Amino acid sequence: MAGLTSRESDWAGLRTVVTGLGVSGFAAADALLERGAHVIVVDAGNGSTDQAERARILEILDADVRLGPEHTQALPEYAEGPVDLVVTSPGWRPDQPVLAAAAGAGIPIWGEVELAWRMRPAAGGAPWLTVTGTNGKTTTVQMLASMLRAAGLRTIAAGNVGTPILEAIMDPEPYDVIAVELSSFQLHWSESISALASCVLNVAPDHLDWHGGPDAYAAAKAKIYEHTQVACVYNHDDKATEAMVEEADVIEGCRAIGFTLGTPGLSMLGLVEDVLADRAFVEERKSSAAELATLRDVPGGAEGAPPPHLVADALAAAALARAAGVPPAAVQAGLRDFVPDTHRITEIGEIDGVRFVNDSKATNPHAAAASLSAYEHIVWIAGGQLKGAEVDDLVAGAADRLRGAVLLGQDRAQIATALTRHAPQIPVVEVPTADTGDVTAVMDEAIEAALTLARPGDVVLLAPAAASLDMFAHYGARGDVFTEAVRRRAGGERS
Repeated sequence: MAGLTSRESDWAGLRTVVTGLGVSGFAAADALLERGAHVIVVDAGNGSTDQAERARILEILDADVRLGPEHTQALPEYAEGPVDLVVTSPGWRPDQPVLAAAAGAGIPIWGEVELAWRMRPAAGGAPWLTVTGTNGKTTTVQMLASMLRAAGLRTIAAGNVGTPILEAIMDPEPYDVIAVELSSFQLHWSESISALASCVLNVAPDHLDWHGGPDAYAAAKAKIYEHTQVACVYNHDDKATEAMVEEADVIEGCRAIGFTLGTPGLSMLGLVEDVLADRAFVEERKSSAAELATLRDVPGGAEGAPPPHLVADALAAAALARAAGVPPAAVQAGLRDFVPDTHRITEIGEIDGVRFVNDSKATNPHAAAASLSAYEHIVWIAGGQLKGAEVDDLVAGAADRLRGAVLLGQDRAQIATALTRHAPQIPVVEVPTADTGDVTAVMDEAIEAALTLARPGDVVLLAPAAASLDMFAHYGARGDVFTEAVRRRAGGERS
């Protein structure tokens, strides 16, 4: 597979297997078929509406689509010969039978991001600016794309953020630069990506059930720095990310660029009073800094002090943008134009003097800690699937801010136990999941419980610290149900 390094390479006749018929799997199969490869697609699903439509399209293009769990228990075979390549969707674990069989047979396994990198044009392909981290990836990538657009560049936020990177790569109108969000799953299956600039925002335990432990999870994140060309951006306040840069095999001349919520040192971005300052991409950085923006330009800054994690995300995005040559004025304009994700620190409304905030995207303890640190008095709505993560440090760190806690979801008992240990004075209400699966009724009950605990001036914060799949299709659906419940209650209605 070493010779497959661009879309001009000879892909014709390659016998491939694509695992997963989600958005990224469909994009991978479509791209391979376009280049003349043979494609078998396997997925355990039995044909949802979306899957059926994707399968129909791929079959028209001459793919062999096999749906159902029986097709994911062994590596498919071609009559013409052995499989040459497996391209996997990011959620598939390495121990899944198809992938384990491929690995045992010495067949290369790529993620769709690795495939996208190898399908770039041999000349003139858009450079990538890549971002990973336990938390803040989507916000940072979207901030970065806004800065790039403000500089007049044709760009897109792609990868784990929504648009499959393969779709961006194969767009008939080339991009000038691509802001790429990468998950630990995607990085696990990548090996040859060479970003213009790359960044690890932070590292905290997450997805331990998938990776098998914190070291493997961190190692997957660290792969983003490999082969970086211009700048490895790290979090000066998270020493694990700095160590990753020190150990990375980068292109000669690549620089280490830090960002910090404190005063920036040489080759860093940080804060000088209320100014986001650059001491990395200026000629006289030993004695001066470039003003990029102010805290008022960061989301939430116009109403007061913006949440610290959003300031850190803004600094990381600015570092990547500056590595790509974006001028300071475009960094500021991009921040001003940026609109945060719907389910990330979103003010929903107020009931009886109590504010309601949706941070359903806080799907792990590290993200929830950042969210909890933004408010003084909180009634915390939490719970879901913890994915093997511990919550004791989270609860201990937030105990003095909590007015009360309302817990729901599969692993609520684990959070309740941590609250008993570290915040025994905090009243806790557990809302059991209804046998009927009526998540609307569960959320209505959670809102009522929160209002009994809250006082005027408090914030009721949905920051689950856990994944949503025990009760909801995804974190966005959880946030939507929360938002609708708050608005019904504000209007005096019940479901």
